[in-house]
Amino acid sequence: MKRFFNINIVLFLVLFLIGINKSNGQIFVSNNSYVFNKSSLVYSRGNLELNGANSNFYLRNEGQFLQGITGVSTNVGLGNLSVFQEGTSNNYGYNYWCSPIGNASTSSGNESFGISMLKLPANSTAFINPIISATTYDGLSGTESLTIASYWIYKFLASDNYSQWISVGSASIIQPGEGFTMKGTTGSDTTNPGEIQVNNPGNAQRYDFRGKPNDGNINISVAAPTIGTQYPNSTLTGNPYPSAINLNYFLLENSGYNVNYTTGAVTTGGPVNVINGNAYFWEHIKPATSHFLSSYVGGYGIYVPNNVNANSPGTYTPATWNTFNIDGSLNVTGGSTGSNYKRMFSPIGQGFMVQGTANGTAQMKNVYRTFVKEGVASNSQFERNSSTNETNNWDEIPNVAGVDYTQFSKDEVPQIKIHTILNNQYTREAILAFNPFTTDGYDNAMDAATPDDNLPNDVYFSLANSDKPFVISTIPFDINKRIPFTIKSNQQSTFKIGVADIINFTDADNVYLYDGLTGVYHDIKNGFYEVTLPQGIHANRYEVTFLNTDALDVNNPIKESLFVFQDNTNSLLTISNPNLLEIKNIQLFDISGKQIFDKQKLEANSNYEFSTASLSEGVYLVKINTMENQVKTQKIIVSNK
Repeated sequence: MKRFFNINIVLFLVLFLIGINKSNGQIFVSNNSYVFNKSSLVYSRGNLELNGANSNFYLRNEGQFLQGITGVSTNVGLGNLSVFQEGTSNNYGYNYWCSPIGNASTSSGNESFGISMLKLPANSTAFINPIISATTYDGLSGTESLTIASYWIYKFLASDNYSQWISVGSASIIQPGEGFTMKGTTGSDTTNPGEIQVNNPGNAQRYDFRGKPNDGNINISVAAPTIGTQYPNSTLTGNPYPSAINLNYFLLENSGYNVNYTTGAVTTGGPVNVINGNAYFWEHIKPATSHFLSSYVGGYGIYVPNNVNANSPGTYTPATWNTFNIDGSLNVTGGSTGSNYKRMFSPIGQGFMVQGTANGTAQMKNVYRTFVKEGVASNSQFERNSSTNETNNWDEIPNVAGVDYTQFSKDEVPQIKIHTILNNQYTREAILAFNPFTTDGYDNAMDAATPDDNLPNDVYFSLANSDKPFVISTIPFDINKRIPFTIKSNQQSTFKIGVADIINFTDADNVYLYDGLTGVYHDIKNGFYEVTLPQGIHANRYEVTFLNTDALDVNNPIKESLFVFQDNTNSLLTISNPNLLEIKNIQLFDISGKQIFDKQKLEANSNYEFSTASLSEGVYLVKINTMENQVKTQKIIVSNK
């Protein structure tokens, strides 16, 4: 088990250690002295004092600094902790950030941040002050030069409308735990300050965050939803520390759950329940091509910590690319699906949105902090794409909570990923996940509704105790379950639905989409089901199932006792009922689902005839319901001659 026993042990991981005194687990760096941590971790049970203006603490090659105090930070000093992080956008695209540092001063505790604290690395320790420009829209990268466009620095706090983005510019008013937006740069910088990659190979600008490191409990303001507004009350936040965090802990403990860190057990009844337990990650199509909002193409991917254990990965569904109108509302014109990223361990600087469920504060804690480097295998990425099959337990992961991660699986929760191509324009991913400790209704941190619920065409799961459109639904598995699947279209549109991936799920051999209108089971595990539907919300028609009851119900008497025949010569629909079954009603639908007629109060006759002379030529569906609630459906072709 990787625990932190003594600061003296951990400090051997430091490459250069100059002018440090150790007292009660604290770290003191005197003026004109420094700590240089390359690729490893430094852990302190107490505070960090960077005593003088020339006291420095360098984190390089993904080196990280972890602290174990409970309560508020007591870090202090005029010196700076320096840590590198790279963006993933060009001058037109946003990244969401959360600073690991704040202003350095002789005051004790965390302090506010501004982009004047960002530097351009010149080498492993030296830096160049970037140009902070309020007169240009474009960030610019060049050899030993960097221009940051302050126009695009915004934050979003407990708000429910696009107009409530707060312009920050170059001001140092970003509080600890508050996220911020920043666009990247055009150009490149081939300077290599001793890292694996140069400062900017193109669309990946490196920044040097320099200041007092954030530490301890950090409160994040959230608000309850406001009825009738365009958006839920959301807050842009993120990882506020100079180390990775286990995002599962933060999401679960602030959405009404208790987490036993040692066992990973998750139970309801936690004392803090102020967010819905989802993290929303902004994904901007790359490369972005314009500063105009109407040209933006992007959306939010969603992560939920829905595994049976808080020390194992949750589920992430990527964004469905959207375009936006000038007021921030959606204007969908097509595009592909966003990328699938690992999200359990949030890296240094990563920003994301949370949605409030009550007025109050969510809280980040040191106990969430881990030493996890960025990359696929570690489930920590700052927007880096991946596709892996994880089958083993974790390797050792040093962490403040004292968890032995080698005892826990890094397998994702069992899940089925259903992809739907919406009108041949873009793809929606909806994930059905399985956890025996969840319910069939809505559960915080287990289910996720799309924040893009005003898309003109969409598909989603419908839950009995919520009217929201869910793109992640986590339920206990039962092979007999039928999961409602809603299709929405703003005009006649085509939907192609199929299973894109099955992860760690072996409890059923088949996956079907059942059409309650036609009574047909469509195999979506082995291919796409394509349907064209008219305008409307098609709820209560489709279900995801694991059994084809038609195939199992071979002794159903209705299938052999009712015969449907379309007589196009005489324009008659004829139904033969030789066994005189009691019929509840006979319905006729066109192929789009529009009901043509519904004949009720029918006596037990041997034959029924209905005129089709007024119908247009085409395919229709006959649906017969008996008094014993047995159903027979059959397609007919009307061709009046």
